[in-house]
Amino acid sequence: MTNEAILPEDDTMSLSDYLAKGGKLTSPDNVPARYRGELLRLMSSFVDSELAGSAGFADAINWAPGLKERIAASRITLEKVDHAERVLDLMSDFGTDKALYNQAHAWSARQPRDTHVDMKRQGGDMRLSVFHYPLESWTDAVVMNTLMGLATVHQLQEQVLTSYQPLGEAFRKILPREQRHMELGLEGLERLAGDEATRADAQASVEYWMPRVAETFGPAQSPRFERLRQMGLRHTDNETLRAAWKADADARLAELKLA
Repeated sequence: MTNEAILPEDDTMSLSDYLAKGGKLTSPDNVPARYRGELLRLMSSFVDSELAGSAGFADAINWAPGLKERIAASRITLEKVDHAERVLDLMSDFGTDKALYNQAHAWSARQPRDTHVDMKRQGGDMRLSVFHYPLESWTDAVVMNTLMGLATVHQLQEQVLTSYQPLGEAFRKILPREQRHMELGLEGLERLAGDEATRADAQASVEYWMPRVAETFGPAQSPRFERLRQMGLRHTDNETLRAAWKADADARLAELKLA
């Protein structure tokens, strides 16, 4: 189906009005240049974050204290690459070269742990800022996976509504698996928080990752969000999403007696 097939038959509504009112585009055909640029930017950010997240989490497989934890870490590492490929397939419809894309960046590269990485893009790729920070232990990996996993769930719940229908459908299939990644992290965090030998490290890791994950939602006031909202690519503003994630994270941490 081409995009023209879903536009109003009388052609009295502009494409921008159509998108602003909840209309959907179903293929790359005749996608306006500005829409195309913003759509590709959104998809690139997701792909790069999944690839960087998988690469960074790979070391956690060998840090895992038991076979169950090793299996969980392996599953997360594998499925994040799969999620990236699903969205990269959509990008290839717009001319992106998948083979070259995978080789374009050092996905495991990280900056020093005490560096402040702002929300501007770093190092040439489009990963979220949180994926520029290194993991340093199993406990650290579990905490980061839990908090960022929860953020990803909140972000994807909005992004399934995107006006580019193929991307929304891909996110609907990805969302349950990202939800499970977060749940695996939460199960691991519950064990760490309940053990006196690891509880203090878990608390310190929570304090490290909370503000860094919070930054992944973007600035509270964002002119770009308004542009994306008009295109139907975004629906809920950054601060509303961040507040919902924080309330959710705070409640789950409180159950584990972590601040």
